[in-house]
Amino acid sequence: MIPGSGWHTSQAYDASSIKDGGSALFVSVPPLLNAGYTLFIISHRSAPRFRYPAAVEDAQRAVRFVRFHAADYGINAERIGAVGYSSGAHLAALLGVLDGSGSAIDPDPVNRVSARVQSVVASATPTDLEHFNSGLGVANVVSFMGQLPPTANASPESIETKAYRAASPVTHISRVSAPLLLMQGDADETVPFQQSQLMVAAAQRTGAEVKFIRVPGGTHRFAIDLAKHPEWPDILGETTRWLDQHLKIVSAK
Repeated sequence: MIPGSGWHTSQAYDASSIKDGGSALFVSVPPLLNAGYTLFIISHRSAPRFRYPAAVEDAQRAVRFVRFHAADYGINAERIGAVGYSSGAHLAALLGVLDGSGSAIDPDPVNRVSARVQSVVASATPTDLEHFNSGLGVANVVSFMGQLPPTANASPESIETKAYRAASPVTHISRVSAPLLLMQGDADETVPFQQSQLMVAAAQRTGAEVKFIRVPGGTHRFAIDLAKHPEWPDILGETTRWLDQHLKIVSAK
């Protein structure tokens, strides 16, 4: 699980870590625990001190560490999912679409195992940083990347274009990507609703497995408002069902 933080944390000495923050993601913790999942809530290096790709590297390292120590935790190393919200959803999505292969010659055995997860649930997800050009999250994207986005007439080979595309899940999705459940409120003021639409379109073009749930009238923190809107989709139930479908082993009778 990767909480949202806008890829940023306070630089104060007494600042809380990302995993101790008040993320909207945490409403899904009780249902997932009740469903029998082992949860690892991770922190990562963040802006303004650290820029891309530090957070991505840390998320991948977390998966590798959990996978390497799977026997110690009593989990299946081949059935690891990622659940994220906002910037955490961006990182979770990357865990599902990047190759994530380990290095067989790395001196650290943890780095020899794969960082690819087998299922992803991503809410209010920045998917295409190159075209993230509206909403309250624009400044956070630029700060996270550590450079301005490419201009409209920038060459595909420019440093900015390559960096923003490399950091975008939409660029990497393919038919071998982890199954992806996307959820977003259509009144999201921070991440443009188009970001989910772009990811769905890319998944459909490449043959990737994707499901999209639109939350009518939902803002960026729609998960916190679930109890006030019984008419909304069953977000927590959908999360558990998606992970069950792609991670749990069904015993033959």
